Amino acid sequence: MARLWVGLAGAGFFVALLVLHSRFCGSPVLRKFAFQVSWTTEEILYRLDVGWPNRPEYFTGTTFCVAIDSLSGLVYVAQRGDNIPKVLVFTEDGYFLRSWNYTVDTPHGIFAASTLHEQSVWITDVGSGSYGHTIKKYNSFGDLVQVLGTPGKKGTGLTPLQFDNPAELYVADTGDIYIVDGDGGLNNRLIKLSQDFMILWLHGERGTGPAKFNIPHSVTVDSSGRVWIADRGNKRIQVFDKDTGEWLGAWTNCFTEEGPSSVRFTPDGKYVIVAQLNLSRVLLVAAPPVGSIGNCSVINTIQLADQVLPHLLDVSGKTGAIYVAEIGAKQVQKYVPVEGYFPSFTHS
Repeated sequence: MARLWVGLAGAGFFVALLVLHSRFCGSPVLRKFAFQVSWTTEEILYRLDVGWPNRPEYFTGTTFCVAIDSLSGLVYVAQRGDNIPKVLVFTEDGYFLRSWNYTVDTPHGIFAASTLHEQSVWITDVGSGSYGHTIKKYNSFGDLVQVLGTPGKKGTGLTPLQFDNPAELYVADTGDIYIVDGDGGLNNRLIKLSQDFMILWLHGERGTGPAKFNIPHSVTVDSSGRVWIADRGNKRIQVFDKDTGEWLGAWTNCFTEEGPSSVRFTPDGKYVIVAQLNLSRVLLVAAPPVGSIGNCSVINTIQLADQVLPHLLDVSGKTGAIYVAEIGAKQVQKYVPVEGYFPSFTHS
């Protein structure tokens, strides 16, 4: 019996050493082991791709956001830091292609909006320098194409349009733009712009009631025409009609511990992917049917290591892979669907 207890204690000590080593030494093999240990009470729906990217040493700053251009198979990562490239470009297979740094001050959110004729990347910039408090459009090689806002000047104005710490945006196939403006700044608003940058509708007041916000941090649009907002400070997700801006409902029951920091959909539209920053957690939530918002129902959880801090994430429209920008771990990690659970996804 004494030998049994000694053996169990030794095994527990070995597992603890592996987990600690994976956190502080960054070994991909051990990272995979530590990740799988955290799934002990749930069925595994996603697994960590420990080989992505092929060259993680290109992460030289704090990785705040990530965007997937599924049409071109590209992954854009924006990071903060001094004397480093602010935007890194990888393939979805993990190969590093290039980097650029032009006119990017302090990136917060990023979105890839490509068509057959144009590859574009939009970045929300919350810096205090000459390029800050703006939303900027670039081509795939970092050439500046368009600037929204008043560079270097925060504000609440609409004519001309001003931002204060714009958090994120979503660009629809129609060219319409949805912006959440207010990562702790003067503004707490959701703005819809037309493709020629005219304001179509706006919700813009700090508060706890319907259509009011406290740090609107992330935005996405589903295939049913609903706009989903991660209302982080109010610990909820709010939902709006994309055409009219009408408030449709809110989810609060999943976020009693901490509010959502990022929101996206799987390619089939069946699941909402939500990040919770300080809990170092990613939730897989059942998407509600058209005409009903209902309550939030968590299907699965990806529990990351402590202090990894998943800030913003994006989902590949082709493979369903989740890419998570982690400001604590200073890296982007890729989680791929387990074969058989999401047959409608095309696996790479």
